[in-house]
Amino acid sequence: MLDGLPLETAARRLTAALDQLEAAVERRLAQERRHAALEAQVQALGVDRARLASELDQIRHRADELEGANRDVSHRLAVAMETIRTVLGEPER
Repeated sequence: MLDGLPLETAARRLTAALDQLEAAVERRLAQERRHAALEAQVQALGVDRARLASELDQIRHRADELEGANRDVSHRLAVAMETIRTVLGEPER
């Protein structure tokens, strides 16, 4: 009977060690799943960043075009107002 006790003790220790190993493997797998999810999010953010950068470039280009058109219209209005003043005989400002 004494021979059975060390064997049972060893079996319990082995079972406990296997349980700990299984828990460690589960934690590692969960960590890898979280890591994969984070990598996917980083990838998606990179795609979003590239899209937003492209949109920003387009908007800046459009703003530059509008600024140029605004300067042109402003100049034309100034010339037209001076022409009207000249025709009406008003003094220049």
